[in-house]
Amino acid sequence: MGNQEKEHKRRIRYRGTHPRSYKEKYKELQPEKYVDTIAKVIQKGNTPAGMHISICVKEIMEFLKIKPGQTGLDATLGYGGHTLEMLNRLESKGHLYALDVDPIEISKTKERLEHLGYGRDILTTKQLNFANIDEVVAEAGLFNFILADLGVSSMQIDNPDRGFSYKREGPLDLRLNPEKGISAAERLRTITQEELEGMLHENSDEPYSKVISKAIVSEIENGVDISTTTKLQQIIGDALQFIPTGERKEVIKKSCQRTFQALRIDVNSEFEVLFEFLEKLPNALVKGGRVAILTFHSGEDRMVKKSFKRLAIEGVYSEIATEVIRPTVEECNMNSRARSAKMRWAIKA
Repeated sequence: MGNQEKEHKRRIRYRGTHPRSYKEKYKELQPEKYVDTIAKVIQKGNTPAGMHISICVKEIMEFLKIKPGQTGLDATLGYGGHTLEMLNRLESKGHLYALDVDPIEISKTKERLEHLGYGRDILTTKQLNFANIDEVVAEAGLFNFILADLGVSSMQIDNPDRGFSYKREGPLDLRLNPEKGISAAERLRTITQEELEGMLHENSDEPYSKVISKAIVSEIENGVDISTTTKLQQIIGDALQFIPTGERKEVIKKSCQRTFQALRIDVNSEFEVLFEFLEKLPNALVKGGRVAILTFHSGEDRMVKKSFKRLAIEGVYSEIATEVIRPTVEECNMNSRARSAKMRWAIKA
């Protein structure tokens, strides 16, 4: 009789008092079921696994001035935090379009928003790169408001299977859409030292670009396959052993962050995509239409600043942000990933 009963399957136990690996954080990965756990994690200033905490929500909403009946675009859907705020302000009147290139996360977010009552009547989601904003305009018409949050979502960073973080063992992938293009590991296999050095300098202002690029290409030429996040981290760490002991740990950490950022920008053609989006942006807005853009590193911010300034001089925008808007100290304390965020805005003439 006992053998015929369905065997009770216990959850995987983890070492110590707290789960460390992504898959062990079963409570965080089920936010609707473990509300108290999620609240505690956020209160400590951390982002729960599988979630993303939206940044500058108050500042963005104050600027966009969304009114019921308007048509808007969230150019980077992600976890849907900003999207939800925009939908709430539409009060079931008007329509919101939302884009994302990530096939893994877009379906989850669409389902989550549907459960909250936001179906096709008010929300249209499309797996599309925001560089193709003109395709959405052809279907939806011009927009009253547009938001583009250029940050990588926490769900992508924290999931080791995506390879976005040097802190976790995983495949060195870094693609926002893992179904298209080549992974960072494949990119490195055919790269020259000069090309990699330029990439590290241009995409992330890496001060040790020459040393790191030389070390990486040397390993590849010696037959080493850099196919995991931890292998790349190890090579960077070994290359920077000349840094004085007291400074070494922090320098290696920053260089790892910058190297992963540079590779991610490259494999996803992020600068080219942003350039195309900024060029098409004015033709997607109604007169008086508002756009807010959140950037997370100097290269992106420079591009947005230059585009807004040039188009304001040309009379395309009637007004632009003269100063960058940053998250409050309180927000940064609650969410460390907000610290590098910068917001700029523009209003169509």
